[in-house]
Amino acid sequence: MLRVAVAAVLLAWASAGQAQVQVKDAWARPAVQGQSATGAFMSLTSADGARLVGVSSSVAGVVEIHEMVMDGNVMKMRAVPGIDLPPGRSVELKPGGYHVMLMDLKRPLKLGERVLVELRLETRDKRLLTQPVEVEVMARAPAAAGSVHKH
Repeated sequence: MLRVAVAAVLLAWASAGQAQVQVKDAWARPAVQGQSATGAFMSLTSADGARLVGVSSSVAGVVEIHEMVMDGNVMKMRAVPGIDLPPGRSVELKPGGYHVMLMDLKRPLKLGERVLVELRLETRDKRLLTQPVEVEVMARAPAAAGSVHKH
């Protein structure tokens, strides 16, 4: 009985240290022949509020958070240092907006495979946490909204 109580306390303590970010519809475009970069997209919701401050993946040499913005009549892409995740509000990382760039790919990403990315999150009390996310390589966004991909 004591083991069960200790395990429950440890589980609760470990859960309290997690970022509480729900990830939905995580996907990445397949790498086109001859290209060494692609984009990854997902919907992020933080229960308590957080900030996405980085992303990493073993499939890419460089991973950055990017934003597409209109500059006059020209769409430009630029790296950003992070994205605020307001409490309880969904933030979309999607084509034409915020997204994750997987650059210097170590190999082509193929349709149907799943790759692991790690989100680096800063909590409201300035703790840094990582959260693994499994991202499916697809030709377009998932049709079934609400599917959750966690590792």
